[in-house]
Amino acid sequence: MSTTTGRRQPQQWRRQPRTNVAAKPPAPAAGAVGLRKPVFVKVEDLKPGTAGHTLVAKVMSSETVLSKGRVGGVMGGGRGGTRVAECVVGDETGTVVFTARNEQVDLLKPGETVIIRNAKIDMFKGTMRLAVDKWGRIEITEPATFVVKEDNNLSLVEYELVNVVEE
Repeated sequence: MSTTTGRRQPQQWRRQPRTNVAAKPPAPAAGAVGLRKPVFVKVEDLKPGTAGHTLVAKVMSSETVLSKGRVGGVMGGGRGGTRVAECVVGDETGTVVFTARNEQVDLLKPGETVIIRNAKIDMFKGTMRLAVDKWGRIEITEPATFVVKEDNNLSLVEYELVNVVEE
């Protein structure tokens, strides 16, 4: 109420700033908390349906399986085309097929040694394929000193999804 006129002031609805209850706290200052050290895994440790793998691997071969649209991207709306290649990568414990998409195809040339970060295992026709999506990263590193064990290709093992009934 207003004390001078005795009339009530008209009420107005005001929009309150929206606060996100599940928001993350602000990042600490630089140097306050260090980054986690990556845990490198070996190819033989990869299992179907798992994700978040970081590994060092040597590219053994690369074969383009799909090339659609304009590679140069001049007339294709600026995005270029879609390229998919199946690359066999491995370390001293075994090999696996890596599905490379678009820019990743250029990085995975035979003979290169790469660090694959945040990779996941996709299943394709019952076999494992290693892949990196937008949350992962592929980096070229110095040549590997290990000898790739080519006779243990995990992508040749067929898996079958079964339902387990618990009693």
